[in-house]
Amino acid sequence: QVQLVESGGGQVQPGGSLRLSCAVSGRVYSINAMGWYRQAPGKQRELVATVTDGGSTNYADSVKGRFTISRDNAKNTVSLQMNSLKPEDTAVYYCNADLKDRLLFPSRSTWGQGTQVTVSS
Repeated sequence: QVQLVESGGGQVQPGGSLRLSCAVSGRVYSINAMGWYRQAPGKQRELVATVTDGGSTNYADSVKGRFTISRDNAKNTVSLQMNSLKPEDTAVYYCNADLKDRLLFPSRSTWGQGTQVTVSS
């Protein structure tokens, strides 16, 4: 069974940095876009950053210039380097992958379990 396994969350002071990682475990045929989303208490889940299998990236305006998404296609991993963190970045961060289990199967969206990021002094 394919799973997304996240790591790297925690608590940091404003202005600090954290790095989130996500690995796809299990056998898949292909992975299209991968990305990170977040959900703060009382708010809807929102896009943080995505990266295609070709390396094209997309960022939420609120994180541009501070966060960097990267991907290792050989290892089926995606990472999010978060710098200059602000209290408003506090949320549960979820990894997402759009993948195909088999050649003739349709693509499906798969989520990780989420990892807490808390930015507080």
